[in-house]
Amino acid sequence: MAREHFSSACPEPSALTGPVRTCVGCRTRAAKSELLRVTVGSDASGHAAVVPDPQGTASGRGAHLHPTTECYELAVRRRAFARALRYTGSGAGLTSTPLGEYLTSSAP
Repeated sequence: MAREHFSSACPEPSALTGPVRTCVGCRTRAAKSELLRVTVGSDASGHAAVVPDPQGTASGRGAHLHPTTECYELAVRRRAFARALRYTGSGAGLTSTPLGEYLTSSAP
């Protein structure tokens, strides 16, 4: 029988209501409503890019991120977007510039 490990840093599963997702930046679990969903789309020049999906209705695989620049920078540094979105495209790779611009424009 497998044991479950709950760290004191992780919130209790019963404390979170509704669907729970993990932020690809800081790797903490949070309610889905607290996170921003991102998907693979295209930037202004037509190259593959990580784009925000605030309504959570875009088709395809998505990843979740706290809508803060700190979590965004962690995800970029860890190269988490391509891994979480399972992007295997060729060429220049996956850029996250549109997401960065969205986060800086929506910051208070």
